[in-house]
Amino acid sequence: MLTQRVARDGARHAAPVILGTVTGLYVHAALAAIGLSALVMRSSEVFAAVRLAGAAYLIGLGIVTWRTRPAATATGAPLPARRPAYLQALLGNVLNPKAAAIFLTLVPQFLDPDAALPPQILVLATAQAALITVWLLGWAVLISRARRSLRSPTAGTIVQRIAGAVLVALGIRAAVA
Repeated sequence: MLTQRVARDGARHAAPVILGTVTGLYVHAALAAIGLSALVMRSSEVFAAVRLAGAAYLIGLGIVTWRTRPAATATGAPLPARRPAYLQALLGNVLNPKAAAIFLTLVPQFLDPDAALPPQILVLATAQAALITVWLLGWAVLISRARRSLRSPTAGTIVQRIAGAVLVALGIRAAVA
């Protein structure tokens, strides 16, 4: 989604996507801190429900993305995004059971069982948030620099279709995994 937003609207439109992604990360961290993530991961029915909800969201988002025509003004400048990027990024992260799995498989290796868990999880989540932010900002800069070549209506349509197809493919993969 970051690629699509930045290619269409410019680098400043990366911020809501990055904030939504990082907020989703902190949601997973909070759920892990209170033990809810472990419960979801241990219950195959609940995990399947979360996985299928995430898959349905990705497929729906992919279809909407595929069908949306890249909008432009009379001068050729892109119009602002109509869909809420922050909410899309947040839901994309929160509904991703693999993101929750990080806090159940990787994070415990770095926790001290004799110390309070929530502060430790917060520190690890903040480190991950910083890394994700740097990665996504770097990607946004790269896409922003390539934006000139993506401004034509044909290129915009191609980017939209590729983004839509990738989201649908990821949703299908999540549904059958």
